[in-house]
Amino acid sequence: MKKILIVEDIDLNLDLILQLLEDDYTCHVARDGIQAIEMTNNLLPDLVLMDISLPMLDGYQATQAIRQAGGKMPIIGLSAHAMQGDQDKALQAGCTDYLTKPVDEALLIACLNRYLE
Repeated sequence: MKKILIVEDIDLNLDLILQLLEDDYTCHVARDGIQAIEMTNNLLPDLVLMDISLPMLDGYQATQAIRQAGGKMPIIGLSAHAMQGDQDKALQAGCTDYLTKPVDEALLIACLNRYLE
C-alpha cells in the first residue's frame, strides 16, 4: 500500500482527509513543518500532502527543505489561500501540484491517482 504523509495542523481538515484516504493508503501525520521534514526523511513516503499555513515552519519552507535534502516524491500543496500567485509560490517552493481548501474529494483523488499510479 502506498504511503502518504499528511501535513496538517487543523483537526477538522485532517479528519476529512484521513476519512478519504485511510482505506486505500497508509497514512502518516505531521502537525507542523519541522515534523514534516523529519517524517519525510525517515518514512520516505510515496507522496506528501503539505498544508501551506503551518506552525514552526510553513509549508513553503518545509517543502524547500525536503527538496534540498533530496526528496523527489510528489508534494501536493494544500491551502485555503486561493489568491492569484499562491499556486505559483507553492510551485516555486518545490510543490509538484497545488489544491485549495476545502479540499474537493474528486480533485484530490484525481491528483493522487495522477502521481501514484
